Amino acid sequence: MNLSAVLVLLCTALTVSLIALCYADLASRFTGSGAAWLYAYHAFGRFTGYELGIFTWFLGCCTLSAEIVALLTTMKSFLPVFDNRLVYYAAAFGLIVLFAVINFFGRSLVKAVNNLSAAVKILTLLVFIIVGVFFVHGANYSPVIPAAALTGAGPFLKHFGAAFTPIFYLFTGFSFLPIAAKQMNNPEKNIPRVLIAVMVSVTILDALMMLVAIGISGRHLAGYSTPLANAFGTAIGKWGYSLIIVGMLVSIFGVAFSASFNTPSLVASLANEHGMLPKSLGKKNKHDAPWVGILLTAVLSIAFSTQSYLFLVSCTVLASFIQYVPSILAVVKFTHSNEYPTHGFKLPGRYLIPAFALLVSCYMVTNFTAKTLLLGTVVAVLAAAAYFFIQRDEEAERRHTQFLAALKREQGKEN
Repeated sequence: MNLSAVLVLLCTALTVSLIALCYADLASRFTGSGAAWLYAYHAFGRFTGYELGIFTWFLGCCTLSAEIVALLTTMKSFLPVFDNRLVYYAAAFGLIVLFAVINFFGRSLVKAVNNLSAAVKILTLLVFIIVGVFFVHGANYSPVIPAAALTGAGPFLKHFGAAFTPIFYLFTGFSFLPIAAKQMNNPEKNIPRVLIAVMVSVTILDALMMLVAIGISGRHLAGYSTPLANAFGTAIGKWGYSLIIVGMLVSIFGVAFSASFNTPSLVASLANEHGMLPKSLGKKNKHDAPWVGILLTAVLSIAFSTQSYLFLVSCTVLASFIQYVPSILAVVKFTHSNEYPTHGFKLPGRYLIPAFALLVSCYMVTNFTAKTLLLGTVVAVLAAAAYFFIQRDEEAERRHTQFLAALKREQGKEN
């Protein structure tokens, strides 16, 4: 690995930022929770909102499975017992079931674990960057672009595309921020600010981390299963390796734990609040936990955890792509019609940023494998088929219609 990886990261961050700006525009138009599916519902109708709701759930299951696989892959580096496939799958199954059982008893732990994991991740990165910079070797930054990528446009685009998807995965979390908009104060003004702040801070931290890692290990970095830990171990010894491993495990566990709680809630929300799924799928127990959604999420996540990390990352990016395109088009529609005016944030350039964001999203399709595209197609077709057999909950639809009417009245008063 060389300095070109940092260039790919910066290019990816720039392109994702264009999409994030579109989300900031949409978040400034709505105060309701839901993000992509809610924006699509307003712009293109119930069916589009329903499809995106299903893909948001699919995205959550893929994220949970990907983090479980990442956790166990990290543990393989110092616990060889996880090289045994039976032990590996048993551990994946056990972790998902454990999260599901905890979820049955409510959500009191989620916020604490999420905050702890985020703090540990940032602290670990800062320690790595601040200490690791003293062990950087300038020679490791040469050559900037590998010779294989300089033999023509085809090889260069191939190398760029291979790196684009896994790096893109680092930034996909921004799309979850507006999902809980109703729980925030003044969301139409605060969410755009948070989106921009998150994109800037994540880009700076990840770029510095990669610069230091390459400076320490150079081309050897690509051969490690835990590159940051190995790089820090090379610099300061075993305790440095252990420190990074512990930080990684806490961070990954926190993301997986959070995904296991948030994903079932989407199923319950679509069923109970918006009438887009059968009411039976939104059932909750005495602890107010959506137990049917928990079971469905656990089953699908267990099935996905048998796949490779890179495949799950690709599926996550595909599900993100399916959310991005309707959201970007919704920005264009609302900008043209001014149907839902912005509050506190105005997208510069009118149609320019959505146009570039759409091009970036379309480029993502070229990096998906046939297996990933096939799975995405199967999910879309099955969801579409189920839509026409779902018995509509008239009471839930009435509440949703009232919610939309109240939202329009609120926005009318502000204008």
